[in-house]
Amino acid sequence: MAPCERFKLVFTAPHAPLEAIKDAIFGVGAGTYPGAKYSRVCFQTPGFTQFLPDGQRGARPHIGTPDTLETVEEMRVEILCVGRDVMLRAVEALKRTHPYEEPAYEVYRIEDV
Repeated sequence: MAPCERFKLVFTAPHAPLEAIKDAIFGVGAGTYPGAKYSRVCFQTPGFTQFLPDGQRGARPHIGTPDTLETVEEMRVEILCVGRDVMLRAVEALKRTHPYEEPAYEVYRIEDV
């Protein structure tokens, strides 16, 4: 039997909505390791995100003001997704629950070595 594809979803979010975002992502099966002995698994680390919302292009920031450089304390979260379908549903859940117009996220394929 071939091993299932594994992906790592990495995103940043402000502290206030973080638990709701994670709940939505865990709710579609992300953060559960093969064998299901461990679930709701993630790695979190605090940091700062910097951005400049462009008012001329119609930016409507959740935090801050257009045309003003902002720095926001956020958490970086990494969650394992076992299976492409779980990864796609996790990204959809992230986009649906994250308060930002453009949530910052990355998806990496994990190689089985």
